[in-house]
Amino acid sequence: MKPKPRLFAAPDLDALDDSIVRELSRDARLSMTELARRVGLSKTPVLARVRRLEEAGLITGYHATLSWPKLGLGCVTFVQVRLTDTREKALRAFNAAVSAVPEVEECHMIASGFDYLLKVRTRDVASYREVMGEKLSELPHVASTSSFVALEVVKDG
Repeated sequence: MKPKPRLFAAPDLDALDDSIVRELSRDARLSMTELARRVGLSKTPVLARVRRLEEAGLITGYHATLSWPKLGLGCVTFVQVRLTDTREKALRAFNAAVSAVPEVEECHMIASGFDYLLKVRTRDVASYREVMGEKLSELPHVASTSSFVALEVVKDG
């Protein structure tokens, strides 16, 4: 059987570690017995490898995949944010403030014509409008924003 191409580029990972991480990223609830079967090792060495990957910080947690629409949060909006000031103190202030907004699922500093890209999750467009007007526009050093409402999720995660 032809080996699978390596998925991850971390130099600390060998092919077996790569397989373990790949399987856990697909299904974090796998038992060690099933994980061992899938990667072709016995349970004890797989458990030791998983613990080593966790201790090295390569596996940082295990998560449930949620159905956001069924949970009432089906509207995703991507927001470009341009700041008035990009000195370190201003960036720290923005980072701290945006981290406290529960509707902001992700926040990425971007090397582009704008400074940050946010992923905001709300019930609907009307509730996004409230979040924009009451929370995002009030964040420190925000000069301007551009919003992009996702119409459909084609691939997630």
